[in-house]
Amino acid sequence: MTQTVKPKKEKLRVLIADDIQETRRNTRLMVATLDNLEVVAIASNGLQAVEMTKEHHPDIVILDVNMPEMDGLTAFRHIVKLYPYIGCIVISGENDQATLQTAKSIGIQEYLIKPFIIQELETAVEHVSEYIKDARLKFGRSEQANSESKNHLEQLANEHMKAKRTDDEAVHVFEQLAEDPNCSIRWLKALSMIYVIRQEWGKLKLTAARLEEQTNNQIK
Repeated sequence: MTQTVKPKKEKLRVLIADDIQETRRNTRLMVATLDNLEVVAIASNGLQAVEMTKEHHPDIVILDVNMPEMDGLTAFRHIVKLYPYIGCIVISGENDQATLQTAKSIGIQEYLIKPFIIQELETAVEHVSEYIKDARLKFGRSEQANSESKNHLEQLANEHMKAKRTDDEAVHVFEQLAEDPNCSIRWLKALSMIYVIRQEWGKLKLTAARLEEQTNNQIK
C-alpha cells in the first residue's frame, strides 16, 4: 500500500527585537517550540530591527515597544513602508491603552504584555498568520488585476498606433501607460508624436525629457 507523503509546510520567518537579553532568549525559545516558525534574526534595538528586516525578509516581526535608538512602533512604521504585508506582534512590560491604540492605528496586529506565556504567543501568531495569508492573497489579486489592466492598455495602444489615432481616447491610453516609471520607450515615442500633432508643447517637453533620460540610461 502506497502512503501519501504530505508536502512539508513552509515555516514563517520571524525576527525578534528587544533590548533585554533575557527577553530575547525566552522569546526565541518559545518560537522554537512552534512548528510553523523559525527565527531568522535577533535585534537589540529598533534601528537594528529595520536593517535586519531588509536583510532577512521575515514574515513576522516581534518588536518590544521601548528600545534604545529607535522604539518598536517607530521601527514598525519604517518596516511597513518597505513591506506592507508583514505581520507584527509588539510586546511591552506595560499595559498602556494609548500605546495599544497607537499600535493598532499603524497596522500592528497583536499586542502582548510581558511576561507572556507560550500559549499567548501561539494565539498571537495564529492571528498574525491569518492576516499574512489574507493580505498576500489580496495582494496577489491586485497584482493580477494590474497586469491584466496593463495588457489591455498595451493592446489598445497597438490598435491606436495602427489606426494612427491622435484623439482624446488615444491620448488617455498612452498617458496611462506613461504613468508607469518603467514605461516602454515605444509608448513614450508614440505619445510624443501625438503631442506634436496636437501641438501640446508643454506636455511634449516633459515627455521628451523623460524619453531622453530613459534612452541615455539604456545606452549606459
